[in-house]
Amino acid sequence: MDQIKTGKFIADERKKKGYTQRQLAEQLGISDKTISKWERGNGFPEISLLLPLCNELDLSVNELLTGERISETEYREKAEENMVNLVKEAQESKKKIILSGMVSALVIIAVTPMFVVAGAFPMEDWMRIALIAVGIVVIVIGIAIACILDRDAGAYECPECKTRFVPEMGAYVMGPHTLTRRKLVCPHCGAHRYCKKVLTR
Repeated sequence: MDQIKTGKFIADERKKKGYTQRQLAEQLGISDKTISKWERGNGFPEISLLLPLCNELDLSVNELLTGERISETEYREKAEENMVNLVKEAQESKKKIILSGMVSALVIIAVTPMFVVAGAFPMEDWMRIALIAVGIVVIVIGIAIACILDRDAGAYECPECKTRFVPEMGAYVMGPHTLTRRKLVCPHCGAHRYCKKVLTR
């Protein structure tokens, strides 16, 4: 899905209907900043807003996802293409999450023996320091790779405004988290909440 193309399409269709961003936002019960974000290609309407948005702009959901008006003959083909793209995005996100977990596990497997050897066996001080230093470097690199993979897999959904976003790396790393949620500041509404991990953006 091309968010920039879809955003331009939303803007064009809104203007054809004679709506300002604020008027369309009022019809949907959201802020005009959300409409602006969609139209710039920096976000996409959440599931619960797809049908209301399409109704206001006289579009089909398929046309909205495609970012263009579709003739009857193209409709089925585009619908299948959109479904395949959504499934593909979700699968790629799952792969990244699994790979992130594998990297974390491999780091633990690789580093544990180093620390055990450094602490349990007699050796020169410089060798002990070298083993510990190598272990720390492996941990740092492994955590960095795992974080990058996990952050780029899907997005996080704000519980307040339902905006989906990918956090900055600093916010991602510093945010307290559980397996499926991370405490982040929503770039749209500013809420500082535990945001749910989702597989599609």
